[in-house]
Amino acid sequence: MKSMEERVELITIDGVKISGIHYKIESPGAGILLLHMMPAAKESWRGFAAKLNEVGIGALAVDLRGHGESDGGPDGYRTFTDEEHQLSIEDVKTGLKFQNEEGHSPLFVAGASIGANLALNILAEDPEIEGAILLSAGINYRGVQTLPAAKKIRPDQSVYVIAAKDDESKHGNCGELAEDIFKALATDKKKLEVFDVGGHGTNIFWKHPDLMDRLVRWLQELI
Repeated sequence: MKSMEERVELITIDGVKISGIHYKIESPGAGILLLHMMPAAKESWRGFAAKLNEVGIGALAVDLRGHGESDGGPDGYRTFTDEEHQLSIEDVKTGLKFQNEEGHSPLFVAGASIGANLALNILAEDPEIEGAILLSAGINYRGVQTLPAAKKIRPDQSVYVIAAKDDESKHGNCGELAEDIFKALATDKKKLEVFDVGGHGTNIFWKHPDLMDRLVRWLQELI
């Protein structure tokens, strides 16, 4: 499937410029919004986006506010209050609006770390989103919480939860947190994969490169 990397600039409802890479396919089909971890940027999803394009899934990877080439980047996030981090949900909404306007359908979201928390929150809020991939989601990253969102997921929405047991932080063990989030999800269309080793967020792909292919197949089954 022929694809093209297209640089895009989007403006959120609160006036923040968001930079993105649209991995565009010839004929709009399914689409997925990719949300990076902190600290990281949109380029951290490039390998996965290429595999998505190979099977005809369009992708948009964005720099959240305070990161990369978006307003406040590349390291403005370091001084953000919790409230400012929570406003990143507007970046997510703007990315999904772009994909809708490009004709992508159905729509999915994928996120790493705080990006995973944001992905689960938008899934709970928007019934038009078919499913989400969560890499190293936490219970509470800077006020972006997952358990309340998990309980609002609809029975027809799908969620793939991924983490590694060697991922320890002040927030807890991501492997254990993934199990808690998985149990709270109000849908039976869910999958959990916890590795013994793998690190945090999209770093898991480095240790388990075959995971990308499994995620692509999972998405294909949902389309």
